[in-house]
Amino acid sequence: MTDDPLPAEHLSPLAALVDEVLADVGYEVATATDAVDDAVPGYGGLFDPSTTRDELRSALEELLASGLSRPPVPDPAGDAFVLYVDGSSRGNPGPAGAGAVILDAEGDQLARLGRPVGSRAGNNTAEYVALQLGLSELLARYEPRRLEVRIDSMTVIRDVWGGEDPTEPGVEAYSEAVTEALASVPDHRYTHLADSDPNPADALATVGADIAAFGP
Repeated sequence: MTDDPLPAEHLSPLAALVDEVLADVGYEVATATDAVDDAVPGYGGLFDPSTTRDELRSALEELLASGLSRPPVPDPAGDAFVLYVDGSSRGNPGPAGAGAVILDAEGDQLARLGRPVGSRAGNNTAEYVALQLGLSELLARYEPRRLEVRIDSMTVIRDVWGGEDPTEPGVEAYSEAVTEALASVPDHRYTHLADSDPNPADALATVGADIAAFGP
């Protein structure tokens, strides 16, 4: 896996800067948010209404110039993992975000990941990006032998595990990246989450959608 940022749909310049900061810290939302909040002058922060766009832009550029580093990688309990993924789109299409949570076999959270997807993207695209995000970081950090992906999108399940061609326009690149990543895991399966099932990736996808709504 490379350290290059993952591809994104159209984002405003400000949202793209936040995505760059996220990429530099391995898409760890809490790490990125804390860094941005510390860099913003006064008592403002990434989502504080009192933070002006110019203040936020300056803070982001300062962080990127300073050279951010990824947080330490926790040691997992074995080589089996659970990956929760979720996508969020306001308006479908609209500002969209992706979230992913990596757990080890004992249920300990190893990573809480999130990112903006696009300023006008659909739910299925956001779900694909969430799956790509989680798999990319999982493979960058660990050597999984077994993986259970917990996901609520039947469209993505049919495409990825059912062998059907993607039905969402423009997701072919994500689909190919997901297929390639899963090929690196000897034993992988999915669990379909019902709407009533808890999904820790949901809140992270919402944060990503909040960032995607930034402009200009």
